[in-house]
Amino acid sequence: MQFIYGLHFKNLRGDIYGGLVAAVVALPLALAFGVASGAGAIAGLYGAIIVGLFAALFGGTPAQVSGPTGPLTVVMAGIIAQFGQEPTVAFTAVILGGGLQILLGLSGVGRYITLVPYSVISGFMSGIGCIIIILQLGPLLGHPAKQEGVLATLQALPEFFADPHPDAVIVGLLTLGIVYLTPERIGKLVPPRYWPC
Repeated sequence: MQFIYGLHFKNLRGDIYGGLVAAVVALPLALAFGVASGAGAIAGLYGAIIVGLFAALFGGTPAQVSGPTGPLTVVMAGIIAQFGQEPTVAFTAVILGGGLQILLGLSGVGRYITLVPYSVISGFMSGIGCIIIILQLGPLLGHPAKQEGVLATLQALPEFFADPHPDAVIVGLLTLGIVYLTPERIGKLVPPRYWPC
């Protein structure tokens, strides 16, 4: 049964399972990245919904799930830190960034990403990972994340470690234990982690 714009129901079961897996993965990731960016959990949730909607409307890709990413979280954290009191300016920056991505996509510049050395991409992603880890040390110890960014968080670390909240630390360590200590035979059935980058 063929419908408009190539829509069909030949793989309905796979589409349903794919949608459920994407939702299970994207929801907590969107909430966490929203909090890490400084915009709040609800902003991360709305962002994931809108990205999924537009990806579906414009076709997306058959093998990639559209959703929140670590690098954009760090970029948004910088924008929110600088323009948090002026949401219209922050929103304008986001819209301009999206428009620039669309222009680059339409021009075919994306194919040149293959010319970027692996070491540059690896270093960039490692730096993003370090920034996210630093920003989340406060919440891991039960303190609110510093909205001012990485340097403010680094300066506040002695205060965070001097006064940890036991409930938050237990939940955080339990989560890390599940992620890294789940046996492989269980992990094949119920994956304990998801690497979006």
